[in-house]
Amino acid sequence: VLFRSGRIRISVVHNCIMSTEQFGSYISLATFKRDGSEVRTPVWYATSSGKIYVFTEGEAYKVKRLRKNDRIRVAACGVAGRILGPWHEGRGRIIDDEATEKRAYAALHAKYGWQMKIVDLLSTLAGRIGARSILELELDDPNSRG
Repeated sequence: VLFRSGRIRISVVHNCIMSTEQFGSYISLATFKRDGSEVRTPVWYATSSGKIYVFTEGEAYKVKRLRKNDRIRVAACGVAGRILGPWHEGRGRIIDDEATEKRAYAALHAKYGWQMKIVDLLSTLAGRIGARSILELELDDPNSRG
């Protein structure tokens, strides 16, 4: 178990963070600059097919950093980014196929419900929904390290 408090419980299952509750979960996503320093961002996430999915603005710096370096770290966190559990290493990529993107959005909508619908509506009204990127994160297997 990575984190457990009140209505939120996050565990590592099959190399992936899985939320066992559907209530406002965040992870801190750390991406890496060219100089190796990390930048942490609290994000909504959902899981599907053993992967973690995050949506973000397509031109966000985390997307640009991920294009240059696929190394990521994730940890359970609060809305303001306060770390609530241990860090887990992994790799990330920007999704470019429609089927995976649809699966990711379905998982995000299932998890965040009306909140995700409001975010989608506001993004549509602002003309930015088409500029989003979906990030697929896969955590390293802690048992494979020597």
